[in-house]
Amino acid sequence: MNSQHYDVIVIGAGIIGISAALKLQQQGKQVLVLDSRGVAAETSSGNAGAFAFADVIPLATPGIMRKAPKWLIDPLGPLSLRPAYALKILPWMLRFWRASWKDKYQAALAAQASLMNFSKAALERQIEAVNGEAMIRREGQLQLYEGQDEFNASLAGWQTRQEHGVVYELLLCPQAIAKIQPGIHPRFTHAVFTPEWKNVVDPKIWTDHLANEFEKLGGKIAISMVHAIDLKEDLVGLKCDSADYEASQIVLAAGAWSKALALSIGDSLPLDTERGYNTTLPAGAFDLKTHITFSNHGFVVTKAGGGVRVGGAVELGGLSLAPNFKRSEILLDKAAQFLPDLNIENGKQWMGFRPSMPDSLPVISYSSQSKRVIYAFGHGHLGLTQSAGTAELVAELIHHQPSSIPLEAYSALRFK
Repeated sequence: MNSQHYDVIVIGAGIIGISAALKLQQQGKQVLVLDSRGVAAETSSGNAGAFAFADVIPLATPGIMRKAPKWLIDPLGPLSLRPAYALKILPWMLRFWRASWKDKYQAALAAQASLMNFSKAALERQIEAVNGEAMIRREGQLQLYEGQDEFNASLAGWQTRQEHGVVYELLLCPQAIAKIQPGIHPRFTHAVFTPEWKNVVDPKIWTDHLANEFEKLGGKIAISMVHAIDLKEDLVGLKCDSADYEASQIVLAAGAWSKALALSIGDSLPLDTERGYNTTLPAGAFDLKTHITFSNHGFVVTKAGGGVRVGGAVELGGLSLAPNFKRSEILLDKAAQFLPDLNIENGKQWMGFRPSMPDSLPVISYSSQSKRVIYAFGHGHLGLTQSAGTAELVAELIHHQPSSIPLEAYSALRFK
């Protein structure tokens, strides 16, 4: 069978892969995207649709491991560990613990803020390039707190965000909250509003739009499972279901499925998954004015298409265990308590895999084995948020250009 040759092959048709492919095609490369299921068929289709540029603080914060046991013993709480997966994820958890030490945390915070600020500007460039403003909601976000103590405990984090350029407004009573979002239970006495927060109308529609723009420029998308990467002297070969392919360079952006392909060429990376659950309710379920985050309960309520999506939480359970949709149900029940007018009937449940590194930072770098292979995965909760910025950084790596921001923190070698 003859191989088909391209300048660049992108493995993965989620938001990271499609954004990178589009950027490269715009720059004159002949690009093929390969995915086992198609465009936005996994996590990029059912997420909260948020550009969460305010979320600069890594998940592994100092002291978090003192809180983790309390969370983990509640199987339906905001963070849970499936017992069948406990031994498999132990090495990842140990690295997560190390990332929470003050020295590692401060470095990760600086790197996350740098990537966020770059991605925020890159998104505006992307929106303009694809005529995408009609698909963007610029409605801000409310983070809600129950009582003075819970609110006070959050203030240090907000000060940290402010130091990294996040704009916000403190709301100190239910009446102030209701001016932005009516219908919230008065148990939420305090809130913080981030006016620059943005969402897409629907993450699947947005990724499809970028894919269509890519194809208009001559890019190709094929459905095929990539089984192995074959490094050759002057090109890279891919062994796939439907055909063999060759490219001068490849971009590995297969989200949670990137680990095995990176390992196949000698890069052992601590990539795992945070499984997230949600329920999408039909139009009319609630008159939602802004993106709502119940941060201490681990979930959000957001617009999705014409409906309302309730989802979040973290389940550590890998790629193969069956979904536990009781997690979706408990989030929906909480949402109904917190938003008394919410109609929770006729919802559609979903579970997706967030590809996560222990230090909350993605891998955006050359493979340790070859500069013909560029990695772009591990964005955790922030794939959509950081997609446009990652695409521009990947393009700089492809062209061997100086990077717009320092990339050492995102290197594939950082866990060696």
